[in-house]
Amino acid sequence: MYFLSGWPKRLLCPVGSSAEAPFHIQADPQRAFFAVLAPARLSLWYSRPSVLIVTYKEPAKSSTQFGFYKQAEWRPDSTMIAVSTANGYILFFHITSSRGDKYLYEPVYPKGSPQVKGTPHFKEEQCAPALNLEMRKILDLQAPIMSLQSVLENLLVATSDGLLHLIHWEGMTNGRKAINLCTVPFSVDLQSSRVGSFLGFTDVHVKDMEYCATLDGFAVVFNDGKVGFITPMSSRFTAEQLHGVWPQDVVDGTCVAVNNKYRLMAFGCTSGSVQVYTIDNTTGAMLLSHKLELTAKQYPDIWNKTGAVKLIRWSPDNSVVIVTWEYGGFSLWSVFGAQLICTLGGDFAYRSDGTKKDPLKINSMCWGAEGYHLWVISGSGSLHTSFEADLRSIVKQPSILLFQFIKSVLTVNPCMSNQEQVLLQGEDRLYLNCGETSQSQNPRNSSAHSERKPRQEKSLFADGGLESQGLSNLLGHRHWHVVQISSTYLESNWPIRFSAIDKLGQNIAVVGKFGFAHYSLLTKKWKLFGNITQEQNMIVTGGLAWWNDFVVLACYNISDRQEEVSFSFSSQKEYSNTAADIHVLQEVSMSRYIPHPFLVVSVTLTSVSTENGITLKMPQQVRDAESIMLNLAGQLIMMQRDRSGPQIRDKASNPNQRKLLPFCPPVVLAQSVENVWTTCRANKQKRHLLEALWLSCGGAGMKVWLPLFPRDNRKPHSFLSQRIMLPFHINIYPLAVLFEDALVLGAVNDTLLYDSLYTRNSAKEQLEVLFPFCVVERTSQIYLHHILRQLLVRNLGEQALLLAQSCAALPYFPHVLELMLHEVLEEEATSREPIPDPLLPTVAKFITEFPLFLQTVVHCARKTEYALWNYLFAAVGNPKDLFEECLMAQDLDTAASYLIILQNMEVPAVSRQHATLLFNTALEQGKWDLCRHMIRFLKAIGSGESETPPSTPTAQEPSSSGGFEFFRNRSISLSQSVENAPPSKFSLQKTLSMPSGPSGKRWSKDSDSAENMYIDMMLWRHARRLLEDVRLKDLGCFAAQLGFELISWLCKERTRAARVDNFVIALKRLHKDFLWPLPIIPASSISSPFKNGKYQTVGEQFLKSQSPDPFINLEMDTGVSNMQRSQSWLSNVSPTHNEIDTASSHGPQMQDAFLSPLCTKGDECSIGSATDLTESSSMVDGDWTVVDENFSTLSLTQSELEHISMELASKGPHKSQVQLRYLLHIFMEAGCLDWCIVIGLILRESSVINQILVIAQSSEVDGEMLQNIKIGLHAVDRWASTDCPGYKPFLNIIKPQLQKLSEITEEQVQPDAFQPIAVSKTPEQTSPRAEESRGSSGHGSVSQCEVGGSSIVTRKEEDTAQAEEEEPFQDGTYDCSVS
Repeated sequence: MYFLSGWPKRLLCPVGSSAEAPFHIQADPQRAFFAVLAPARLSLWYSRPSVLIVTYKEPAKSSTQFGFYKQAEWRPDSTMIAVSTANGYILFFHITSSRGDKYLYEPVYPKGSPQVKGTPHFKEEQCAPALNLEMRKILDLQAPIMSLQSVLENLLVATSDGLLHLIHWEGMTNGRKAINLCTVPFSVDLQSSRVGSFLGFTDVHVKDMEYCATLDGFAVVFNDGKVGFITPMSSRFTAEQLHGVWPQDVVDGTCVAVNNKYRLMAFGCTSGSVQVYTIDNTTGAMLLSHKLELTAKQYPDIWNKTGAVKLIRWSPDNSVVIVTWEYGGFSLWSVFGAQLICTLGGDFAYRSDGTKKDPLKINSMCWGAEGYHLWVISGSGSLHTSFEADLRSIVKQPSILLFQFIKSVLTVNPCMSNQEQVLLQGEDRLYLNCGETSQSQNPRNSSAHSERKPRQEKSLFADGGLESQGLSNLLGHRHWHVVQISSTYLESNWPIRFSAIDKLGQNIAVVGKFGFAHYSLLTKKWKLFGNITQEQNMIVTGGLAWWNDFVVLACYNISDRQEEVSFSFSSQKEYSNTAADIHVLQEVSMSRYIPHPFLVVSVTLTSVSTENGITLKMPQQVRDAESIMLNLAGQLIMMQRDRSGPQIRDKASNPNQRKLLPFCPPVVLAQSVENVWTTCRANKQKRHLLEALWLSCGGAGMKVWLPLFPRDNRKPHSFLSQRIMLPFHINIYPLAVLFEDALVLGAVNDTLLYDSLYTRNSAKEQLEVLFPFCVVERTSQIYLHHILRQLLVRNLGEQALLLAQSCAALPYFPHVLELMLHEVLEEEATSREPIPDPLLPTVAKFITEFPLFLQTVVHCARKTEYALWNYLFAAVGNPKDLFEECLMAQDLDTAASYLIILQNMEVPAVSRQHATLLFNTALEQGKWDLCRHMIRFLKAIGSGESETPPSTPTAQEPSSSGGFEFFRNRSISLSQSVENAPPSKFSLQKTLSMPSGPSGKRWSKDSDSAENMYIDMMLWRHARRLLEDVRLKDLGCFAAQLGFELISWLCKERTRAARVDNFVIALKRLHKDFLWPLPIIPASSISSPFKNGKYQTVGEQFLKSQSPDPFINLEMDTGVSNMQRSQSWLSNVSPTHNEIDTASSHGPQMQDAFLSPLCTKGDECSIGSATDLTESSSMVDGDWTVVDENFSTLSLTQSELEHISMELASKGPHKSQVQLRYLLHIFMEAGCLDWCIVIGLILRESSVINQILVIAQSSEVDGEMLQNIKIGLHAVDRWASTDCPGYKPFLNIIKPQLQKLSEITEEQVQPDAFQPIAVSKTPEQTSPRAEESRGSSGHGSVSQCEVGGSSIVTRKEEDTAQAEEEEPFQDGTYDCSVS
């Protein structure tokens, strides 16, 4: 509502003795002048500029006669000041203009400046006038004066002898007798049946009083602490006609202030609280409205040590009240008790080093014009700037502090057309959040005006995707869009009184003393009146609003002396025929209900009605005006149209001429209402939120008048109300409501300390040290959980469900459910008394209706203390069952959170069992972060560390490095693994890596413990499963992410899980997993450039120059390249040079190139026939005849390029290449030569195959493995012949090595040729698809080097292949029987 801004300013008073320091300040009714009293001087200050105009100093002689000055009061027309003195005198001062047209301060403009010419009232507005003070009359009342109060044309004076004097401003007593308070009857209320008792004490007198015009009476505080309200029973002000009422329970009153707009009386008490009373309209009794007091929860140090309330001041617009105490400091509250600011806590009360500051003691305070400033005279000397005139004397210079405020426009102009944007006004600038909000509003608002708005008018900063974007932008940051008000307009029209923003958030209008100005956020320009006399002729009295492109103002026309409603067109588009026709449709008399027009806080036409169904069936214009909402002094009154009579549906007639329905008698909806929000938009999905009425009720929080709808369009129950009023509390002061988004927007004061910039012992106490710098920040809050909870409390679960389902798409909906569960749990589980009807089971059942149920429960539990868990899970279900539900739903992160709960609530065996389940599932799904957490968790259970539960896996460890740590320092001693690897090769750095995360500890000294063995068993089992399913890529990820010692494990499993059972399936699976295309035969391989050897010289050299042999690159002794290669296993950060591989480019050695019909396009061998290739090839002529030796150079180049492009096309992604080479290196280290062969085949590098065969010839290699390799290669050869001829050229290249291999195996394996083990392997070895074995019967190109048993095995392979023709290729079909 009101917010402090920046630092306070300091106004220095003239230097004088300490006896001349000011102690009292009083503003005139217009708040342009301020009277400042010192013990013997009266000074006048001007508000803008804030300067001292004149001082009257009492001569010493008369000063002793009158006594010190005490209090000042202004005459309503600001021409006189009455000052009371200590000895019972009243001095009347006249204020006169001293030097005709002279001014103390005038602005100086450069020559030819437009400001000077032709501005009426130019001088008065911008210059501080020169005034004189002269004492005209002295009145002696012969008793100390307690209070002065200006009442209409009279001055009411209360003296300490218990009398009330009514004095005329000219200093006459009007011949009236003074009223003795003892003769005024007092009672509890004004009903005639009760006769009032009299005060009855001789020494009772009024200590403080204030006149309330709208209640027509005085709020008084007596010297014994009692408080009351005195009202004249008739127009005559005599003792017989006065009657007093008082509340029985207040006996410690100190001061009083009245609020005329809301008819409130605020009484300060010695306890430090402020009691706010209102008068009951029917009985006339004083009713307690609310209390303003500090709570122990917010201010534990100071809440009961503030001392008595010293001063209370309502703001000029009556929307906030400021309170100060004897102890010091001040607090600001909204009219019905929402606390906005308090300087007794936070940065106001403590320095940055934590020491406590002395609070600011306030002697007197007064609001400036429109509430933008608070003028404060402080009591403590610490605030006075001290400087040394010389070293002997320090003279204090007294000062006045000016606190600066900015306020919401709702305080003065609540009839805003746009209720979804926060707009604050300062004295020279506006703060708005519509720089972004307009995006979210535009799509909603445009529908209402689509028929009359041109399409091109888009919202501010709009760039498509508005609806989705608006909300995130709206909440994205805390900064304001600040608009500086035009200085030209401000100079003659300060202060700004009203402002409003249009529905689209594109235009703002402001109103000052005269006229108005408006600003476009699109063009960033102000528009003012061209003719200044027109501006000066208009005074806006009743606020302003926007209607489409028009500013609507309720104003007074000075020259015509009449009230007007003015429409002013203010769009960017220049239309020639912009006119608005205004017709009076209906007159509604409200005089019976409104005792005083000043009491009307706001009046709104709304679509809200008690009947829910009708509004949606009506056209927009009728719907907008379904009812009148009137806020009358905080009482919300609704008058809706009377639809009880016969409804005449007359479609043909003009809607403007149609007779409108009358209004029903008014209904009071709510009390203590500060603001009202409603919208006329309609949305079938969110009817609850859009047809509701939102109220802000100060200290009582917010209320919503929510419509209730029958489900599935059933007929409503006659006994069910159609609307319900639900109260709820929020932590911010609401300034706007986003209806569809279920959000309240507000603003909040934040403070910044700068005291560390100054030295503590400097003689000069700076304001920057004493006060923090205040800024205003945007804030927002969700309220949906409060409403859902209120509905559930009232057994309206069906309505709650409808409302929640309509909002389930909101991004913070999970948070809403969690908040609701958490709040109910905290309240019920910590309650001291048993709860007869607990709400938690209802809330739990309600949340199960949503898919987020499992996450909501576990997040709530994790944020709640352990002691409340049993209560929570008694309502929502057993955590073991919930854990299993998570696993079934594949929600592993949530399951991990439940695991932590199980660990605390169950015995270790149970949590280990569940952790194992989760660990296996996470391994299967490749959730590596979770796996790492699970390893640590299982270790913690095993080693008794369960007292400190591991952190939740949802807070994932940053994996931006992509698991590279594994390769950087994994400690594998490569020499231990395979002795028969040539020592010159693979000199990767000996300490490759171990993950630096928690799993790193797993291979530490306690690795022989049972717990680690248990974890290792699970990891081994998973690795075995991956190898059986030929999932090499997953195996690599698994090893890299979890720091699994792949090489040592492969060494152990070399003859079991790590042997290749079916080379063809393995080859195809790797092609698929690594996105590696199957090789194809270039169409041009039949033509002559490759027979005559030209390709060898041109193409091969070209390829070789592009990339040296990649395997050599791998074997270089620099550890860096190896690291890079291993790092790019997971993310392609540092690509190595060897992008292109040339091992298969030995074109001239090809023996049989042939064309054969191939598999269908859907097959894994996604090669077309040779003709397909030609069609898409770069051979323009497509000539298939043998090309002559003298083929033109151009065509030669074309064919070479084609071959090169074919080579490139047969390569997979670079990342896959790096990964395959890394795997090749691992398998080579582990001695798994059969896997090395498969990878070598995919990479098509003869050097790899050669190297493997060199190793194979050493005696250490197992003969069975060589036999397996030989069988596998023959199977690949047959498969290549039938289904994938692209492999044939490469197989032909390595044929000599195969023959050598056959010779070795003949020597080694001949005795075992007919062992059954070879046959028993075959069912696992092959299961090719039907298409792959289609051509097996028709080809006999089995290599000559097949002998003995191996040929039997091959035939057997073919037989099983045909037997299993129909079986599709699946992962995980084959279980390895050897483990």
